[in-house]
Amino acid sequence: MSYAQGRVINDADSHIMESLDWLPSYADPKIREGLISMRLEAGGSGAAKAIERALARQQDAAATAEIAVNVVEGPKGWAAYGAMNPGERTKALDDLGFSRQLVFTTFAGSQFIPSQDLDVKYGGARALNRGIAEFCAGDKRLIGVGVVPLDDPARALSEIDAAIKAGCGAIWVPAAPAGERSPGHPDLDPVWRRLSETGTPFMLHVGAASPSLPPAYHKNGHPRPKDWLGGGENLRAKDFFSLCFAPQNFLCALALDGVFDRFPGLRGGVIELGAGWVPDFLRRLDGAWKGWRKTDPVIAGLSMPPSEFIRRAVRFTPFATENAGTIIREGGEELFLFSSDFPHPEGTKNPIQRFETGFEGFSEETKDRFYRRNFEDMFAGA
Repeated sequence: MSYAQGRVINDADSHIMESLDWLPSYADPKIREGLISMRLEAGGSGAAKAIERALARQQDAAATAEIAVNVVEGPKGWAAYGAMNPGERTKALDDLGFSRQLVFTTFAGSQFIPSQDLDVKYGGARALNRGIAEFCAGDKRLIGVGVVPLDDPARALSEIDAAIKAGCGAIWVPAAPAGERSPGHPDLDPVWRRLSETGTPFMLHVGAASPSLPPAYHKNGHPRPKDWLGGGENLRAKDFFSLCFAPQNFLCALALDGVFDRFPGLRGGVIELGAGWVPDFLRRLDGAWKGWRKTDPVIAGLSMPPSEFIRRAVRFTPFATENAGTIIREGGEELFLFSSDFPHPEGTKNPIQRFETGFEGFSEETKDRFYRRNFEDMFAGA
């Protein structure tokens, strides 16, 4: 019996856990030497050994059978069943019972996105997109999410085309300025046009592609604490608090610079960046529109309030630790998505129940939007 029962559930966030040689194995030879070492410190001090154990476990039939019994409550990270092996992921998805599942990488972006060498940045993206497309190719339920930096509009368009051709179904873009440009700059219109015309949603996601809190804020005169999982160089309290700012700045630029107006078929998702901030963001976005449309000709030319563009085009995943019911009641039932974050521990061992605790009084139609239809809307723009 699968974990998801009684309804169609689409999962807007899952991951693969990469081995040390995963990205280099898909990179062109001239790119490999320029790749940055994987940021394993983000996975804790024992990450390298965890990878070794996970690879060894795949060769041990008894050990594999033991963790394949109950995937959602089983080991997480590299140790999870289906975290590294595409054949296992298909069987894991059978156990989870989700109808569709977006699949992101975990650490591979850190090997090229921070690079100042555009050949490495875009060569690394090409390698990642080959790898994630291959991982998902054997199961139609899996939707591989490619990665494309926006620093160079021409290269970005080329890599988007290559990613779509390889089989990627969505494109993760950095929640940051596009080099020295706003992501709403007309130079990037060919990028947004291609995504819109092909029905390929853009994704914003926590990770190497989202700016972090300025490091000086962590210099508070006290020893550096462990992250919330008890180790590694992952999120700390101040980082968590600031996660919402990067997607707000990015979406504000797309809305107020007219991208959503110019490309009404464009769709996107904001994944693993929380959602409690969304209702207030929409109010403030419209406040900016009302306050500056008399003095800013671009804003004055928008065909409707910017919040309406967001409602049409973008969907958001609440954290499992947020009260999704409260967020939906305040923000609207058309905006939010279910996600498991499998096999990351942040998704918890029972994400459906976590969300259900806030859904008292909701109609089946409202729940269906959260679990199924809003996900489908992200792919309905073309």
